[in-house]
Amino acid sequence: MKKFLPITDSNLYSIHDKVEAEERLSFEEGVKLWESPDITGVGYLANIVRERQNGNFAYYNINQHIDYSNVCILHARCHFCAFARKDMKTEGAWEMSVDEFLDKAMYSIEHGCTEIHSVGGLHPKLPFEYYLDMLRGLKKRMPQVHLKFFTAVEIDHFARIFKMSIKEVLIALREAGLDSLPGGGAEIFAEETRDKICPGKLSPEGWLDVHQQAHDLGISTNATMLYGHLETNEDRVDHLIRLREQQDKSGGFVTFIPLAFHPENTRMDYLPSPSGITDLRTIALSRLMLDNFPHIKVYWIMTGLNVAQTALSFGADDIDGTVTEEKITHMAGATTPEIVSVDEITRLIQEAGKVPVERDTLYNEIIREGNQWHRRAA
Repeated sequence: MKKFLPITDSNLYSIHDKVEAEERLSFEEGVKLWESPDITGVGYLANIVRERQNGNFAYYNINQHIDYSNVCILHARCHFCAFARKDMKTEGAWEMSVDEFLDKAMYSIEHGCTEIHSVGGLHPKLPFEYYLDMLRGLKKRMPQVHLKFFTAVEIDHFARIFKMSIKEVLIALREAGLDSLPGGGAEIFAEETRDKICPGKLSPEGWLDVHQQAHDLGISTNATMLYGHLETNEDRVDHLIRLREQQDKSGGFVTFIPLAFHPENTRMDYLPSPSGITDLRTIALSRLMLDNFPHIKVYWIMTGLNVAQTALSFGADDIDGTVTEEKITHMAGATTPEIVSVDEITRLIQEAGKVPVERDTLYNEIIREGNQWHRRAA
């Protein structure tokens, strides 16, 4: 019967059987999927899992990105980064006051956003009260909006610079209004490769520990992987399996977002950008290997809208959101828009044969009535 499957690579037949039986894939099978020439066969397998977990729905949200500062003590260490600056005297540097941040965030109220996403560099001088006041001010102005702030690297930075434990930092931020953590800073876990692209950055064990402690406190988080730089196929599979093992332990990851490396304006600008095939294969492998993650997101800011639309048939069930003024990827040369309308997102989803569903950060459905909105629990 195998010859009737839409798979041309016979090496994928046994993997197909395991996917159909809902059995966990091994490291070796993950590498085999990366190396298979049958990209449509790999996508077919990922789509089986996608539809099993999320039916024909494709999610999006109405969100706002605000990066509070790009001053970073690791500016010289993250070779893939075009975002960070040494200090405020450096061209292109910025840091927002709390009032400036709050004023900018009024966009979320005016445009019905359900989430604000904010990260920044590892700033050496901003006091802890700056971050707490930012969260408190937002919750006072817009209590319904979900605040997804600070990567694990930033949380670790706060703990070190303010002489607190990770748990103490997380509790203080949560009490001030933090709702969840984004997944940035994971980069690639393979130590040898990580040391080449971001020596001195928070270790994989440290990154996983911050998320473990957040999950222990009931704080949901996301996970990421930076791909398309110096990593090997084995590095990619290793990264996904380590995330899968962490999810087995703590269970608090909501979604996984593969992040395509953009080399322009970085110290790694000699590398080509990942191709559309690499983008789609990464999405598919993520869906197949991360069997305990409820959602796989394609980040259209990095892949472009056309690849993001196609990824909905390669394992992704989420196309991200309206975003608004994304800086990190665009400073690395991205030519994608910085904002996209709800009409455009829903059109792309429907053209892909999926049913668009507006969701909040935790995948509760959003119901809109005029200028008002509320959550329908997932």
